[in-house]
Amino acid sequence: MSGSTAPTTLTTSTTSTTVISAKPVVLSAPGRGEDLQVRVSAPATGADLPVIVFSHGFGWSMNGYAPLADHWAAHGFVVVQPTHLDSRTLGIPAEDPRTPRIWRIRIEDLTRVLDGLDVLEASVPGLGGRIDRDRIAVAGHSWGAQTASTLLGARVLDSAGAPGEDMSDPRVKAGVLLALTGLGDDLTPFAAEHLPFLRPSFDAMTPPALIVAGDNDRSQLSTRGPDWFTDPYTHSPGDKSLLTLFGAEHSLGGIPGYEVAETTDESPARVALIQQLSTAFLRSVLYPGDTGWKAATVALEGDPDPLGKLQSK
Repeated sequence: MSGSTAPTTLTTSTTSTTVISAKPVVLSAPGRGEDLQVRVSAPATGADLPVIVFSHGFGWSMNGYAPLADHWAAHGFVVVQPTHLDSRTLGIPAEDPRTPRIWRIRIEDLTRVLDGLDVLEASVPGLGGRIDRDRIAVAGHSWGAQTASTLLGARVLDSAGAPGEDMSDPRVKAGVLLALTGLGDDLTPFAAEHLPFLRPSFDAMTPPALIVAGDNDRSQLSTRGPDWFTDPYTHSPGDKSLLTLFGAEHSLGGIPGYEVAETTDESPARVALIQQLSTAFLRSVLYPGDTGWKAATVALEGDPDPLGKLQSK
């Protein structure tokens, strides 16, 4: 492994946990054109640690989404963040022959991370023997949420409307899907022509998932309004929860990073709510009997000035 390992101490209202973050950890990726670079963040202590594999939005990299990655790692998760081929850090031109397949290569990146957990564990000082491979979740934002959703059973419809290949992974037990695009029935002409993977079916997305949508998220990819981002909840079966954030736009208050240019709705309080609820949700799924999710939902319901609303099925 090249790069560095940097310990930082993160303080929250209830805990102060030292987090170790190592990057880049490199996984061999024959046929991809670039080896897969990954960032791994984990609490410095503790055993049997659950895993979150996080897929970034368009153009980002393993270095983004610190508000989420830092929080999850400080609260007991191993967070693995691959850099996908669309990352601005790689500078791959639009005419690259891989471009039409990047959506698919992104999915392969997440599977490669799961296949490479032994390598990742051995590459981070002090992490050896501490990962619980039976407690794995995926998460993602925007295009990353679309990528992560396929491991939970979402499928891409072909031009005739038939579901494509099943790319779900039984190792994944839960998901957090942030600003996940909806059905492909109302795509703009540009999206319909250039982004054929934006035609999902959620019919087989059965594992538990928390879906987060902003009620002011107006996409240039769909002719519908913000309710487009609630489709993954409406059209998927099983144990799902939908957090609709009031006034939130596509960055959901700033989850890609602190004070980044693309955040149009900066709100530390909104980000803090996502941190709290996503952590509680994943722990409730991965550790049956954990009461944090129930407590968090009761607290939100009882808030006289809530930042959003939560519904579950």
